Amino acid sequence: VHRYDVESDILAQAIVDYARDRLRLDPVPLDGSRSWADLTAAVGEMITPDGLGGVEVLGIFDKLLSRACISVDHPRNLSFIPAAPTKAAALFDLVVGASSVYAGSWLEGAGAVYAENQALRWLSDLAGFPPEAGGVFVQGGTLGNLSALVAARHTMQSRRTVAGRGAEPTRWRVACGSDAHSSVQAATRVMGVDVLVVPVGADGRLTGAALARALDAADTDIRDSVFAVVATAGTTQFGIVDDIRGIVDVAHERGIWAHIDGAYGLAALAAESVRHLFDGVAAADSFIVDPHKWLFAPFDACALIYRDPALARSAHAQKAGYLEVLESPDAWNPADYAIGLSRRARGLPFWFSLAAHGTRAYSAAVEKSLATAQAAADQIRALPYVELVRDPQLSVVVLRRLNWAPENYYEWTDKLLQAGFAFVTPTVHEGETVTRFAIVNPCTETADIAAILATMA
Repeated sequence: VHRYDVESDILAQAIVDYARDRLRLDPVPLDGSRSWADLTAAVGEMITPDGLGGVEVLGIFDKLLSRACISVDHPRNLSFIPAAPTKAAALFDLVVGASSVYAGSWLEGAGAVYAENQALRWLSDLAGFPPEAGGVFVQGGTLGNLSALVAARHTMQSRRTVAGRGAEPTRWRVACGSDAHSSVQAATRVMGVDVLVVPVGADGRLTGAALARALDAADTDIRDSVFAVVATAGTTQFGIVDDIRGIVDVAHERGIWAHIDGAYGLAALAAESVRHLFDGVAAADSFIVDPHKWLFAPFDACALIYRDPALARSAHAQKAGYLEVLESPDAWNPADYAIGLSRRARGLPFWFSLAAHGTRAYSAAVEKSLATAQAAADQIRALPYVELVRDPQLSVVVLRRLNWAPENYYEWTDKLLQAGFAFVTPTVHEGETVTRFAIVNPCTETADIAAILATMA
């Protein structure tokens, strides 16, 4: 099965043809989900003792399985936070798979790691991080936040030991806003730590003043147990950016690690028009941003970057006799900066597209999404049957259809998807069912927004 023979050559051509044909589609088909029973009836069992042959399996994937997936790159897919990988990034993902690169260590993947680090450097520069900053591409925001918080706790533990501060708290804590991403809560559960939830203001932002009040009001044991604060740079629900400057200042005044969850929103650092919203990021200890969200890379790629990577390496580097060969003062081993040892070079498609198209093209693409979001808000204000729940700050637009009950939203969502027209899902805000447009695809036009809004009339 490992030899490249005539059958392999035929399959290679079929796969290249499939990939090329998919990339040529404009627009791509939205497609849709199917039930387990439906797929079982249509596809059946494909894992057999003698195999079905690659070309036949590819055909089944093309005609049945791929059509049972919703295309995240469709211009009218506005649900959750979709994706819009460039053609260059998607094509290079094929190269990454074919190259069989292990990218956990410099010894085994120096060229790939070097390239990934160029992309991380661009993001670090956008954030204003120092030249020595660095990190790693991990699977997604959940793993990025978890890895950063593990480094933060380890750093606090080390500093307490050096300072001779005695026993550790019974339970460590992370402070975050009440609208922080669910991955923060997930990370704390994995780590076995608690969360100090700080209420956000009426505008949905966590502020430094609110953080300070919450810390001051807490019992001494609770206050002393906070080892990290997470500020959000673009909430998933509304795209709101916290008071990053104030939060970082309060955290550092108290010796607490400041981490920025910018999985979605920090991509907007590439846009001059909104860069001011992220004041304070440069002073943080770590941040994440997902290129597979708003920086046009394929799934899965989250950039996790530390101001002082040595602190992360101290927390994450694995030790074993067989790993000693990797230890070198000049080697950058990506596996030393996050949870996990084995890793693919998931940052390479982003690097390739960035290198191929240039940073100005990326800035223009992000600006396009921002402009489309503002145009969508203007359209909503002009219609009598819908209204904005909140003015958009980045590229997420949340709206309500007047006089609709929750079931109306769900019926509307199903109808749009079944027609292959759009994918727009409901969300719940303060107990009310509403809907939202997450605009991260530069191919989403104002005409697409107008057409979707027209179906709500």
